[in-house]
Amino acid sequence: MRLTRAGEYAIRCMVYLAHKGKGIQVSKQEIAERADIPAHFLAKIAQDLARAGLIAIKQGPKGGYSMLKNPEEISLLEVVEVMIGEIFLNDCVGRPRTCKASKQCSVHKVWEEARAQLRRTLGKVNLAELSESDSCIPVFLVHN
Repeated sequence: MRLTRAGEYAIRCMVYLAHKGKGIQVSKQEIAERADIPAHFLAKIAQDLARAGLIAIKQGPKGGYSMLKNPEEISLLEVVEVMIGEIFLNDCVGRPRTCKASKQCSVHKVWEEARAQLRRTLGKVNLAELSESDSCIPVFLVHN
């Protein structure tokens, strides 16, 4: 599994919004500049995040994006899966019917365990931790 560019940009956007806080509206231009996301790409990503109920979009000259939930309530897993769908490391895990041997296959069990471990790891980390950690503040937040 490789995180897509859209997934990476969505994480940057959400960490930046988490740094600002729930309900704080931030312009698309500010997010694009501070999080190093192409503005046209940010608009598409924001649509996906809004459909998932993570952010609100306000159109117009005084518009922007704001978080709908507290940063502590949004996991890294949630943001990633909004953008790329549910994480599967192999087709046989996501679509067992595509593999005739999946029920008795020893490799299938390894894929399932690895998937579960990755999802647990990403699910344990929330946006508040990523945006406020003194030891690991993303570079793009330092320029506040």
